[in-house]
Amino acid sequence: MPRKVSSINIGDDVLVEQYKKGDSSAMEKLVLKYQNRLYNVVLRICANKDDAAELTQETFVKVIENVAKFKGKSSFYTWAFRIAVNLTLNHCRRRARLGFRSIDAGDHRFGDRTASLLKEFIGNEKSPDPASVAQNRELVEIAAQCLMKLDTSHRTVVILRDIEGMSYAQMAQVLDVELGTVRSRLSRARNKLKESLEAVLE
Repeated sequence: MPRKVSSINIGDDVLVEQYKKGDSSAMEKLVLKYQNRLYNVVLRICANKDDAAELTQETFVKVIENVAKFKGKSSFYTWAFRIAVNLTLNHCRRRARLGFRSIDAGDHRFGDRTASLLKEFIGNEKSPDPASVAQNRELVEIAAQCLMKLDTSHRTVVILRDIEGMSYAQMAQVLDVELGTVRSRLSRARNKLKESLEAVLE
């Protein structure tokens, strides 16, 4: 009896073509593959679980509506993330007039080791290893507090690069900006993040 091939081994481009030919299960596989990653990115940008769930659902609705126009000039992953980020940024702009409630750092005190780890995390030009970051819950909490103090555009580039691990080229495609703009925006965002961290640690 032949072994059943796991959908995780099927390339996105193959699944897209299968869906275009009428195989609805192919889109289900793509949704299952990316829904959690998209949701987590959207949540970090908009900072609201209900909004993130709705925006993630809306992203896949738009993916399904527009997949026939997808020509494969970028990866499906990058294309879907571009839709998600655009929807989320537009959502954040609409609610900006109501003010953005950032997470308060409060009166917490952090040890030197944690501060050093976080500064390394923020200033690292390479994406940090997600497993090593996850092992330090306190570090993640401090990073989240500082991250939420950034404006939406700066928060987005840090999330895409340092958390999602996108390349600069992928970020440029997702944000529809020049590569140089991505680099300069990320540099400014990291500087602001460091300033926020220093304020928290004081």
